[in-house]
Amino acid sequence: MKILFQLVFRWLANTLGLWIAGRLLSGVVHGNELDTLLVAGLALSLINSVLKPWLVMLALPAIVVSLGLFIIVINGFLVWLTSYIVQSFDLGTFEVLSFSSAVLAGLIIGLVNYVVTVFIEKRF
Repeated sequence: MKILFQLVFRWLANTLGLWIAGRLLSGVVHGNELDTLLVAGLALSLINSVLKPWLVMLALPAIVVSLGLFIIVINGFLVWLTSYIVQSFDLGTFEVLSFSSAVLAGLIIGLVNYVVTVFIEKRF
């Protein structure tokens, strides 16, 4: 039950992060449609849970040399991959126009996830 709660929590936090990134960045377009944001948030959550651990292990030397900053690039890549998957399967109008927008969106989503996680952990 706890794993399901964590998955749903990450899904909603990623959806909120995508919405905020779309509002702040002109390079992230989602059309303000809730269903598109929910699908993109779910895709990002699943991609993060499956691919991110492998990417972090593969990029560990770059992460160590950059003192952890390379994780921002990995997050940007995962946001770009989410955009590509949502568009490829015609699941909505979520689009990231450039890799720099994806990196900034990944940074925003990471900050939103951190803030939401701290808020929830203090409440429960």
